[in-house]
Amino acid sequence: MASSRLEKIGTIVTRTEGLLRSGALKWDDRPLWYDVVKAFPPKEEPRYDRPAPNVSVRSIYYTEDPVRAKFHKLQNRSQYLTNLSDMRSKTATQHFIETYQQLKQQGALDEEKVFETAQEMLEEKLGQLKLERMAVPPVQQQQQPQGGAGQPEAKPAKTVHLQDIFKE
Repeated sequence: MASSRLEKIGTIVTRTEGLLRSGALKWDDRPLWYDVVKAFPPKEEPRYDRPAPNVSVRSIYYTEDPVRAKFHKLQNRSQYLTNLSDMRSKTATQHFIETYQQLKQQGALDEEKVFETAQEMLEEKLGQLKLERMAVPPVQQQQQPQGGAGQPEAKPAKTVHLQDIFKE
């Protein structure tokens, strides 16, 4: 089959160059990576039969990893949800690690007491953050400037809260 031989005949760059030379691919329709590869060619030719380099993978170890592992092992998985698109607020784990490190620096308690106290303080902190989020009024839409005599006056939009819908 022709499709099974394609990977073995030349590299993707040489095949793309062939398409450009033959006119099967217009110069304006060339792939984005083509100019980059031509400007900065790889050190070794990217061929299918080249063996993978034997590179050892360094283990990344942070000093707070054992505490983080213990925290996640003891916690209910669904208890602390994280919004990955919210880059401004910290996760529950980050709050816990900060609290744990602050308590440990004080040095008045042993490891288990520091861990338990940090958990209690985390519960209080997350409760306060939740109350603060609920207390903040929603952002009101800016009213459009009033037009001339021909345009009617714009009414402000109603804001609906989920808590209000389900109140009894």
